[in-house]
Amino acid sequence: MSFHQQLLDQTQAERRELLSIPIIQDALAAKIARDDYIAFLTQAYHHVRHTVPLLMACGARLPARLEWLRTAVGEYIEEEMGHQEWILDDLQACGADRAAIAASEPAHATELMVSYAYDTISRGNPVGFFGMVLVLEGTSVALATRAAETIETSLGLPRTAFSYLRSHGDLDIEHVGFFEKLMDRLDDAGDQAAVVYAARRFYRLYGDVFRGLRAPADAVREAA
Repeated sequence: MSFHQQLLDQTQAERRELLSIPIIQDALAAKIARDDYIAFLTQAYHHVRHTVPLLMACGARLPARLEWLRTAVGEYIEEEMGHQEWILDDLQACGADRAAIAASEPAHATELMVSYAYDTISRGNPVGFFGMVLVLEGTSVALATRAAETIETSLGLPRTAFSYLRSHGDLDIEHVGFFEKLMDRLDDAGDQAAVVYAARRFYRLYGDVFRGLRAPADAVREAA
């Protein structure tokens, strides 16, 4: 069995738990409010703006034996540049204050997820960062385009409010094939274990971001 398939099998329970979160199910059933969507985009902005810095940090710490993976990280960086601006464009199309959101602080769960990503790279095996890639890109492929269609219809928002979801649903389909090939080239047991370990934790951390989207703002501040 390929390592990519082993990775999927060993994280299946965590993936199911994430997809069962009520706000995700509500989005697919067109049962969310405009404020829910704005809350999602706001937290997406706060973690997506770290994607390129995280990739750079990961690439810098990879050992020489994984030079081929560092080259792949460079390709990811080119693809991910500026995606946080797409999210701000969508928020503006929703009627939200673009500047205020860009200047805001992330929710507690979002900050923890981003912090854990940096910690995985700097303290542990940097290859573990690909556990986060699995979670974010895999979730996008499973949900993004479907969610965009149902939310757009139910909320009556313009198509320009969905550039992030729609583009990532399509873009990440390509990325998943690329990711699979990369994972199947990992032949070191320590590297493989680091990806599985991180993926399990990122499923929980990313799930906490969704679980907190409907929390009152003051509760989020108190938790932080």
